[in-house]
Amino acid sequence: MNRRTGCMIVAICVGLIWSAGLGIQQASAANIVIHMKTSLALDDAQICAVPNVAWAAAKAGHKVTILVDASAVTSVTKGFGWFRKLIGSESTALDRAGLPERERQSLSDQMGVPLEQVPHTYGEYFDFLKNKLGVDIYGNQTMMLLYNIDPARVADSVSPVSLFKMVDLFASADRVMVY
Repeated sequence: MNRRTGCMIVAICVGLIWSAGLGIQQASAANIVIHMKTSLALDDAQICAVPNVAWAAAKAGHKVTILVDASAVTSVTKGFGWFRKLIGSESTALDRAGLPERERQSLSDQMGVPLEQVPHTYGEYFDFLKNKLGVDIYGNQTMMLLYNIDPARVADSVSPVSLFKMVDLFASADRVMVY
């Protein structure tokens, strides 16, 4: 084989490899909805997993939305419950739920941030997700109505939404995770 033929074979191979590469799509960011349904009082393990997954997904470059639904709306409501209403509490169940130090340390290690930057309560955690990482957090307004929750009493990080907005969130999601 002469030099010219060898160069042509190499050029054809490079051309084929390059054109095949054009058909390969780069991985893109997914639109992830995390459907948080269980109240802190019913199962703290489920609701406490939500912000960890949201942080990891946001750190990986995905667009993350948390939808607070069903009994979970009670966990993001200020002064929920007859006793809390009676004493005029301005905190939510998530505000009162502290992150264990071992979880904070684990998050610090996994996310590569100083321990001082890891929130101390789940209420702070939701604020961190919304305000620092750009996670959208919505709450089902119809469930609030069923629990006699005034939408003005939900945590500042949660925006009440209609059923139609919820349907749009699910319809536009690439992935839905349920907790």
